[in-house]
Amino acid sequence: MEKQKIYGYMRVSSKEQNEDRQRIALLKTGVPEQQIYMDKLSGKDFERPQYKKLIRKLDCNSVLYVKSIDRLGRNYVDLNEQWRIITKEKGADIVVIDMPLLDTRREKNLLGTFISDVVLSLLGYVAENERINIKQRQAEGIIAAKMRGVRFGRPPIPLPDNFDEMRKCWREGDITIKEAAEACNMKAKTFYSKAVKYEREKP
Repeated sequence: MEKQKIYGYMRVSSKEQNEDRQRIALLKTGVPEQQIYMDKLSGKDFERPQYKKLIRKLDCNSVLYVKSIDRLGRNYVDLNEQWRIITKEKGADIVVIDMPLLDTRREKNLLGTFISDVVLSLLGYVAENERINIKQRQAEGIIAAKMRGVRFGRPPIPLPDNFDEMRKCWREGDITIKEAAEACNMKAKTFYSKAVKYEREKP
């Protein structure tokens, strides 16, 4: 009988996030280090290079371990579809370490499948709702911050010391806008927009 192949999958949302907790959990379950695949990408979809590479390796003699269901994915519809592909099309088993009910090796019967499907649907729905809520909270936070006068993005570059003098000379016709801009180390278009903004905001 062919030896069972064990794989692990990890995902972090950004390069700054630490994946150690997931790696330790996978190694503790017996997943070989060289059989762990990891993507540093958002969980909104399954367009992930390492995940795709892993899926190609799965077959009816494989077991895939993930620490939690949201590490696999957060999109409710896509998560259910990928679960179907792994368990039905590929015939592989999935074990979600943090959720013992999501272990397709247990109770290979109609009831076991039904329980896994129900739990997966519920967790997938919760994961996607949380993703949507996080986005909404971020958007609301940005709106609230803007209302308080908080500015986002890079701080504006301060105007050069000779800007007002060059602006006056240009406005009075003593020099061209190109000469004024060059004296301020700016492009003419930038100098013009800065001058208009400066004059509008000038008390």
